[in-house]
This record gives sequence, C-alpha cells and structure tokens, in this order.
Amino acid sequence: MSSSIRFSHLAGVDEAGRGPLAGPVVAAAVILPPEWELQGLTDSKKLSQKQREILFDRIHAQAVAVSVGQASVTEIDSLNILHATMLAMQRAVAGLQVVPDEVLIDGNRCPDLHCPARAIIGGDLTEPLISAASIIAKVTRDREMAVLDARYPGYGFLQHKGYGTRSHIMALKKMGPCEIHRRSYAPVAAFFSDSE
Repeated sequence: MSSSIRFSHLAGVDEAGRGPLAGPVVAAAVILPPEWELQGLTDSKKLSQKQREILFDRIHAQAVAVSVGQASVTEIDSLNILHATMLAMQRAVAGLQVVPDEVLIDGNRCPDLHCPARAIIGGDLTEPLISAASIIAKVTRDREMAVLDARYPGYGFLQHKGYGTRSHIMALKKMGPCEIHRRSYAPVAAFFSDSE
C-alpha cells in the first residue's frame, strides 16, 4: 500500500453504478496527502452504509482534492456502459483542482487522460486511493438515487439503488420504465419489445 504515496499528486479513480438498470454511472477521483490517516479504507462494497458515510466525510476532510463525474442514462444508452464509465472517469479527473502526476484506475482499462494512468484489477482492495474513490463514488450515487426515489416513487430506488432486484423488476413490470431507466439494459429493453 506504500505505493500510494510515491508521487506527490497520485490520484485514485473508481466508479459506482455500472450494473443497475436505472440511474447514472458515477466516478470519483481522489488525491490524498502523504500523511493521510484513514482507518478502514477498502472496496466500498465491503463496507456498511454507515461505515461508508463516515469515511466519505473523513476523506473529504483530509483530501488534497476530490472530484466526481457522471455519465447520464442517455449517455449510457447511446455510448454503452463501458464508454459511459470511461467518460465519467474522464470528467472526474478533469474536475480535480490539482493535476495528478499519475492516476490509478480500478479495473483493466484506462480512459483517455491528459496525464499518465495505470489500470489495476482489484485496485479498490489493494490501493487506498482507489478505495477512497470507490467510497466517494458509491456514497455520491446512493445519495442521488435517494433523491430520484422521491422524484420517481414506487420503484424502490432508495432500497435497491436501481439494481435489478426482484422488487425492482416487479415494479418495472407493474409501472413500466421511467425516465431514468436504461433502455439498453436487457430487462428494460425487453419491456419495450414486449409492449411494441
């Protein structure tokens, strides 16, 4: 884990929301100082909501820079989720107030950036900077889905965050898709095929 402080401005990048049937994909970029003190950094999926919320605030308090980028449902449907994710990551890095010397990306590929970048498979578990970005992206997206739950009641977005749970599929079949459903995803696309 010491590799995360070899560069004066090393950024970690991760995303949240590739799999859901609804809502945006959100990416975060985080630069931490060499002397950061954040206990419990790991892949956001391995943390409870309460743990994520606590770390979210602590990351913001200690970070040199934090930035979030999104790709909309329209962009996901038009570009596909991979390219939309790369776009969200580009936006997150571009929004950093400090230009990083290198960017560590969770996964097996990097978006086109104006700085060196390295993809690390499983990086959200092995690189604290990526773990921090994972937490920022997850909490940011969850909060947005809570807002969208109030705007589009009945689908249960607050509970499942747009993922294809049984209750979500049942609500989708009962109510039909809303504006934030991804039409390029099979369960939603199937609804349109069945209704035509």
